[in-house]
Amino acid sequence: MDKATEFVDGTLNGIIWNIVPWLLLAAGIYFGLRTFFVQVRLLPEMFKAVTEKPKAVDANGNQLDEDHDGISAFKAFTISAASRVGTGNIAGVALAISVGGPGAVFWMWTIALVGGATAFVESTLAQLWKSRDPEGHYHGGPAFYMTRGLGWKPLAVVFAVALSFTYGFVYNAIQTNSIVEAVGGSLGSDSNTLKLVVAVVIAALTASIIFGGVTRIASATQIIVPFMAIAYIIVGLIVVALNIREVPGMFALIVGHAIGLKQVGGATLGMAFMWGMRRGLFSNEAGQGSAPNAAATATVSHPVKQGLVQTLGVYFDTLVVCSITAFIVLLGPAVTYGKDDIQGASLTQSALADSVGAWGAHFITFILFFLAFSSVIGNYYLAQANIEYLSESKTVMTLFRLGVIAFVFFGAFGSVPLVWSLGDTMAGIMATINIIALVPLGGVAIKLLKNFNEQRTKGIDPVFHRDMLPELPNVEVWDGSDPVTRRTWEDRRSLREF
Repeated sequence: MDKATEFVDGTLNGIIWNIVPWLLLAAGIYFGLRTFFVQVRLLPEMFKAVTEKPKAVDANGNQLDEDHDGISAFKAFTISAASRVGTGNIAGVALAISVGGPGAVFWMWTIALVGGATAFVESTLAQLWKSRDPEGHYHGGPAFYMTRGLGWKPLAVVFAVALSFTYGFVYNAIQTNSIVEAVGGSLGSDSNTLKLVVAVVIAALTASIIFGGVTRIASATQIIVPFMAIAYIIVGLIVVALNIREVPGMFALIVGHAIGLKQVGGATLGMAFMWGMRRGLFSNEAGQGSAPNAAATATVSHPVKQGLVQTLGVYFDTLVVCSITAFIVLLGPAVTYGKDDIQGASLTQSALADSVGAWGAHFITFILFFLAFSSVIGNYYLAQANIEYLSESKTVMTLFRLGVIAFVFFGAFGSVPLVWSLGDTMAGIMATINIIALVPLGGVAIKLLKNFNEQRTKGIDPVFHRDMLPELPNVEVWDGSDPVTRRTWEDRRSLREF
């Protein structure tokens, strides 16, 4: 196991992660400049878009009374958040700090702010080139915009295989692994019996949901993610309040270590940068090409709306939830940095227990269990969308689902360093492939953003039809047949006034 970890982390990741951070930063800066920093400029529109209930209207523009069948923007947000908000926020951030030092937090924030523009572009493109299945549900993602937007079918296949393997198998093994670590920390045991019990429970729960389809997935994540995330944020704020005098020093430590003014426990500036980027990408997934698969499921009136929603998801994940973990760890008086035996969820548990009492360790176990389980659900859906791209066979899908359950089960018995290293390897590969496709397609997202802004300027709710930009190839939907893409009577009147 040690040799496998050394090869994956020392050799593969040593090559990949000398390239990927710079690629992510370059892409984020490029898209930020081209969109005039849409990730900051349209922040109010993000909150509006995520809470919006699309108005389904008939051919005459009259609003329909019945609920429109489809995945709402908020449900799509929670599916992607289910994948984002999980072990990366609790165990991953703690691991980054223990190895890379406090400065890793600064670089996590940086990749979120810069990567917000990349998240906007990839999710907007996923909405444009989405597809509709026989049941009327939407699906899409990078494999679709690589094929339809660029005609790069071979690259799309490679990406779809990589994402299916990463999210269906590797990332789900990480979730179970972190649950086992947290439960073991609470109970003071790491026995194989405990691991077996946890593995059976998680595998059974996973099977009951993933065989129920996307609607059940969306319904489950809509409940689990917001409730658990809010509970975690509240406890984190309590820790900040209890240690309020230490907060200025904590921020000084984060910034000072990030720019090389301070060193903590031997963690260098380079380590802070590298681990901040690794854990930041694993957590918020901006530019990795995963969230667009969830973005494509949403029923919205304009592709840009879902691009804005997914950008907000990056901020929620990193600037809010990851920051809470960082505050808990850095304000915990018993924390020691740079020690190989202090890593993952156990570090967050011990830090919270130091601040609020022994119940803090059990609270982390409770929160991590549900967030990690919701990540299993979200990860499965992102992988499922790519399996559907590769094959329409029900047998293939069934075999894939069984494989997911198997990896959820066996993840309980893997070593922490190995499963995280494999996750980093696959994240880097996916991000590289996705950005290669995003750069030549960036102009399409700019055109859509311009179309969106022109309608906002007129005071109407933006609606997109493919004939507005007829030069865009292979757009399957957006023909005006979806009730949410029709103009309301009020918007028609506003257009006439202009």
